[in-house]
Amino acid sequence: MALKIRVRLEPGLSRAVVRMSRLAAAAGALLSPAAVMALALGCWRLAADLDLTGQFAISRGLFSHWQVWIGLAVVLQTCASRLSRYGRGGSDAAIP
Repeated sequence: MALKIRVRLEPGLSRAVVRMSRLAAAAGALLSPAAVMALALGCWRLAADLDLTGQFAISRGLFSHWQVWIGLAVVLQTCASRLSRYGRGGSDAAIP
């Protein structure tokens, strides 16, 4: 015996899903350039540590380390990729 259940989305709910998809795609598009900028700062800091460039702009604190900048770039790019995929309705549409 086969049982079929039909579920209808409310009109407001489907509009909210579309709106969230568009917002996720826009956020993903904005995070990619931020990841490139963080990677550039990480490379600059690494080159400054190797005396290949001038002094890095941030000399003290957490953001004066190249590992932080490159790690931040990886995290930002991962978030951008996941948000863009969610916005397109891709394979991992449910972000945990």
